[in-house]
Amino acid sequence: MDIHVVDHPLVAHKLTTLRDSRTDSPTFRRLTDELVTLLTYEATRDVRVEPVLVQTPVSPAEGVRLAPPKPLIVPILRAGLGMLDGMQRLLPTAEVGFLGMIRNETTLEPATYAERLPDDLTGRQAYVLDPMLATGGTLSAAIAFLVGRGCTAITAICLLAVPEGIARVENDLADVEVPVSLVVAAVDEKLNDVGYIVPGLGDAGDRLYGVA
Repeated sequence: MDIHVVDHPLVAHKLTTLRDSRTDSPTFRRLTDELVTLLTYEATRDVRVEPVLVQTPVSPAEGVRLAPPKPLIVPILRAGLGMLDGMQRLLPTAEVGFLGMIRNETTLEPATYAERLPDDLTGRQAYVLDPMLATGGTLSAAIAFLVGRGCTAITAICLLAVPEGIARVENDLADVEVPVSLVVAAVDEKLNDVGYIVPGLGDAGDRLYGVA
């Protein structure tokens, strides 16, 4: 798995404010949106394009456009929804599917409770949105699900990750031949004894939407 930690002052600045426990939900949502747009810029360096010829006011010009099939954005519910607008800002023509996955707080293992995706994703390039790569089980399951449907390239975009989660994903996907990339704003120190990232930023879903 190719791992890219985005080293940029604006990314670090916005992430620092997200970490602050005093940051309220409206500000947290806005900064998440802005941070994801910056991460998307890096995550889409390998987005598939094809050559195209256009006519400028002066002369013909060679350029590129996104190649079919359209990129697929897959936020993992619920917290991944808070990252969707930030990515669609740069990829407005991408299609969007949804995976509802929840982590059992006792076993820390993921379970799928909902999905809205085409049965056949053959040849699709997918971008998975999940704010926190903690234990790694949810992201591994999501990627395996997409590979099983036919995706041929997958990039996961996360705000934070930890070494334990990265190792779990790499181990779970060791036999997957589809190229998988991870783009994150930072890799934190560790998981605590209840599976939370340290220092982290708390529960991303709760901070985006409240505890209801």
